[in-house]
Formats: sequence, C-alpha cells, structure tokens
Amino acid sequence: MDAEERIVESLVKAIRKLPASSEALIAKAAEREECKGASLALDAIARNIECAEKTGLPLCQDTGMFWCLASIGRESRCRIGKLERLILSAAAEASAIGYYRKSVVSDPIYSRRNTGTNLPPVINYETVDGDGVVLRFLLKGFGSENCSSVRMLNPTSGERGVINAVADMMRAAGGKPCPPVFLGVGVGGTMDRAAFLSKKAFFFSDGNSELEKRILDSVNALGIGAGGLGGDNTALSVSLLSEPTHIAGLPVALTVNCWAERKCEIRISEEEL
Repeated sequence: MDAEERIVESLVKAIRKLPASSEALIAKAAEREECKGASLALDAIARNIECAEKTGLPLCQDTGMFWCLASIGRESRCRIGKLERLILSAAAEASAIGYYRKSVVSDPIYSRRNTGTNLPPVINYETVDGDGVVLRFLLKGFGSENCSSVRMLNPTSGERGVINAVADMMRAAGGKPCPPVFLGVGVGGTMDRAAFLSKKAFFFSDGNSELEKRILDSVNALGIGAGGLGGDNTALSVSLLSEPTHIAGLPVALTVNCWAERKCEIRISEEEL
C-alpha cells in the first residue's frame, strides 16, 4: 500500500470510528454520569458509535473540514509541491468514497458557493527533526469549531487567568458544541500561533499536566453536561501546548472538538517522497 492509499484509508476510517482512547473516555463518562438527561445523551452517543462501525457510515452528518499538520523532517528531501498534491489527491479520494458531506464554500463572504469536493483542506507545515514526514489530520466539524475562540490576556494573568479564560469560553458555548467535548488549548506565541497550538495539542498532549487537570475540573464544574442536559461530563479531556510569547501578552486559544473527536496520523518515509 503506497502513501496515498494509506492516507485515504486513514481518512475514511477516521470519519467512521473514534480513536480507542476517545471511545474509552466516553464510556467512562457514561459509567459515572448521575444526571438522567445526560445519561440518555451518552447512551445515544454510544449507539451512534456502534451504528457507524456496523454500517460504515460517518459518525456525524457534519464530516468536517480537513485540517492537516505536515511535520517535515529537516533532513528529508521532501518536495513541498509533491507533498501538497499527495494531500489534495488523498483528501479528494477519501471524500468521494467515505460519504463525506460537501461542506466547504469557496468564498466565505459573498457567493458562498460550495466547492463540491469538500476541498481545499487547511494545511499547516512545520519542520521537525528526522528525515520523514508525518501527516496529522483533524476532521473539523463546525458545530464545535464555531465555539472555538482566542483571548488576549494581561501578561500577569498567570495560571488562574488561563483557567478562567477557557471556562468563560465554554460557558458561552454551552450545549452548542455537542458535549461532552475534547478541548485543545494553545498558550503563547501570537494570536494566530496560539490558535494553531490549540489544534496541534490534540496530537501532542496526554492531558496529564496539573494545569490541564485544573482546566478540565473548572469546565466540568460549569454543569453544562452531555448534550447540554446537565451533569459533570461537559469535557472529557484537555490537551495544552505552550510556547514563548511577548513580555506584554498572554494569548490563550481554545479549540473545541465535539464528542466525535475524529483524527488520524500517517507516517511517510523519505523513500515515498
């Protein structure tokens, strides 16, 4: 199986089946949920997951927009143009055979004409150690993306300011992003860089830092709950990445993923490039 076939296979699988870790968190939430309405919502999610696996249909009617992070080894001889064509071709094929909904418009303001292909994807490039390439995809539905946001905090806001900012953004979101949700938090850099980090965090954090746990506790204390119906399971995990920033600022970005946390990762060797 060549690189393009592996990307297509991964993108089709991602639209139909959650990562095992995400499924496990949903199951644990259902076990501990005491709110009746939220329990019913979690039961419906479990049935949805089972149905998608049995039928091969997407987990959600909003199959999302392709968000891709291409991590390119500094020692590789990767040709960016070839890599871009590979991503575009694989995304187009996956959309065609995986029952992706056509959800992308070419002009965001005026005509909003549908491209008819679910393309183009959003592609981010970065350099890393090594000589290969890793492609990481989020299938980003907009019920949750519309609840994502950025806050530019006072530089002295510290940990409490970050926690409060995320909680405030989730309080405003309420039940709109189909909770229980998965949260990516980016801190530092510039406004745009913090937003990028908040998506990258879904692949590079295990949710076990003390700050991540405090953010999770603060969000769950809001009582929004599964389906927005109450209870303690508003968020299932928080993944946070940070990097240096300016002395005068503290950017904090939040990316919200609904319970259908659809993502995949594909490694491509230098020989395939």
